[in-house]
Parts: sequence; structure tokens; C-alpha cells
Amino acid sequence: MSGGFVRARRLGERDYEPALALLRRSPEENLVLVDFVERLREAPLAGESAPQVFGAFDGDEPIGLAVLRPSLALSAAMPDPALEALRPLLLRVPSGLIKSDRGVVGNVWETFERAGRRATIDRIELAYRLRPEQLAAAAPSLPGFARPARPEDLDDLVYAARASLWEEGRPDPAETDPSGFRRWVEGRLGRARVVSQEGRTVFVAYADVRRPEGWLIQGVYTWPEVRRRGFARRGMDSVVREAFAAGATHVQLAVVDGNDRATALYRGLGFEPFAELRTILFH
Repeated sequence: MSGGFVRARRLGERDYEPALALLRRSPEENLVLVDFVERLREAPLAGESAPQVFGAFDGDEPIGLAVLRPSLALSAAMPDPALEALRPLLLRVPSGLIKSDRGVVGNVWETFERAGRRATIDRIELAYRLRPEQLAAAAPSLPGFARPARPEDLDDLVYAARASLWEEGRPDPAETDPSGFRRWVEGRLGRARVVSQEGRTVFVAYADVRRPEGWLIQGVYTWPEVRRRGFARRGMDSVVREAFAAGATHVQLAVVDGNDRATALYRGLGFEPFAELRTILFH
């Protein structure tokens, strides 16, 4: 840094390459932000709005980045001057979800609490990554058929999305806006990967970020009555193989601290922990 006055502003087109250069210094820790900045160049997907990405600039050089919408996320290893410059912008968000490095979120959350924000969910998650050479191959005898989701899977995907929220104790938007929630799930159909058994969907996961820098898997859900039978292992093995075939340098996901069953699944595939995250749903 030059030591000059740090200013925060929304990213413009001329800022995209400098912002990506900053994020790609630590691509695994900043994968979500890489995806948001890249998406600024693309037309929004159906049912989605363009991300709102702001930067803290020392002159013309970005030294920290923050996404305000659709959810809050901050770049890794953000220097204090960058966070201070971005703090007033973060406070403009009245409610939502923040998920980033545990230490950075803790700093921001203190400010949010003083401003009267309250947490509905506040939890620690461990970020895991898998590189191609670490993949432990799944047994060919595992049950189920792994494939991309199809339009006829939409009812199952809506159910899985709602059931996942129920299990986490999170609010279910489908209770007040069922049509809107269904449209949101339908907008993610192209990212969904499922495992079916005898014509029935038993597992779903979403490849929410698919970039050369890495794939991010979210929304993993196995129907409760068929858990511990190998369907999740079948589905995850298929997704990570697809990612590596597409040229991804790694695959990552996050597990709620204390979820031993999920941790055992991912470690069995070769995933290793690399960061601690803090997720807060607030209002």
C-alpha cells in the first residue's frame, strides 16, 4: 500500500482486472468473490440480480473487496484500513447473511451488534478443499446413478431446499412466497447434481461456483431415510470428478463445526480443512 487515504466505492468495469488480480493472490480463500466479480461481466441468471461488489482503494489499487448482495462476503486477509473504509457500506445492509473468514466476520459483527442487528443463526464452519491428486476414488459398487438435474426433478429439489432449511433451523421462505421460492430453486437447476435410485431422487448438491480457480459445492442434502447407504459418497465423487475434468484446480465446501457425519464423508474423499468461516444470518 502507498499509505494514502483509502476510499471505498462500487466496482466499475475498469476495476474488474485489478480486483481479480488481488483475489487471485489467494484464490482458494477468495473463490466466492472471484465468482461474484466475474459475474459482473455476465448477464444475470434467471431470477437473480447482478452482484453488488465494492472495493477499498488506495489510490487506484484495490486492497480489499466486499460483496453486499446477494449476500455479504469479504476478501481474505483484508487490511484494517480497507475494512474501516468499507464498514459504513456494510452497515447499509439491514438484514441478510454474512459468511467469510472467522476473524473478519467477528470484527464486522461487533459493529453490526452496536447498530442493533441481531443474529438468527451464528455458527462456525470449516472450509474443506480437495485437489485432483488427493481424490480417494469411490468404490464402483456404490449404489445410485449420479447425473445433472433435469426439469422433472424440480419438485424434489424444492423439497430438498426446504428440508435443508428445516434441519438447520432457518426460516423457510416458501411458507410466505412458495412461487418465488420455486422460481429461485428453478434458477439453480443448471447447477444441481443428483443421485437417483430406482427412479427416485435421493441426493442433491449444487455446483454454485464453477471456475478454473475452483468449484464450490453447496446445498448438499441426502434424504434422511436413505442416509449412510453410500448415496452421498456416490454423488460427491461424481461432482468432484466433473470439476476436475472441467479443469478446476480444486473443489471446496464448508461443513458446520461438529457435523461429524459430513466431515467423515468429505475426509474419506480426500478433502482437507484449510480455513475457518463464520456464518451469521441477521436482521
